[in-house]
Amino acid sequence: MLLQQSPHEAYRRVDFDARVNGAKSDELVHVCYEHLVGALGTAIHAQRNGDNDLKSRSMTRALTAITALQMGVSSEHEMSGALNQFYAASRRAILDSAVAFDPNRMATLREDFVEIGQALKGG
Repeated sequence: MLLQQSPHEAYRRVDFDARVNGAKSDELVHVCYEHLVGALGTAIHAQRNGDNDLKSRSMTRALTAITALQMGVSSEHEMSGALNQFYAASRRAILDSAVAFDPNRMATLREDFVEIGQALKGG
């Protein structure tokens, strides 16, 4: 399976798998945020360079991260309603851009997740 991927993609996947295995729930949230931010950045870059295959793979990774974040929201958490609404809107934006890519919208979404990720880390 790894032989069909670029060395960079194979390394990224191994790194991601290693970070996920054994991670605590708050660490998994950070991994998902980083994964999402990176995927959106790569999709924007791929769009600029006309690499539709990379853009498509990146958007799929972004959707995977959003799905994981949505699944991880505890209904007992005081922010669950706001988080679910934010993640659902983010998912819709990503799906919309899969059909008609909007680099400005994806850059804004990416920056939103950068800021939230930094706030979650306390910095």
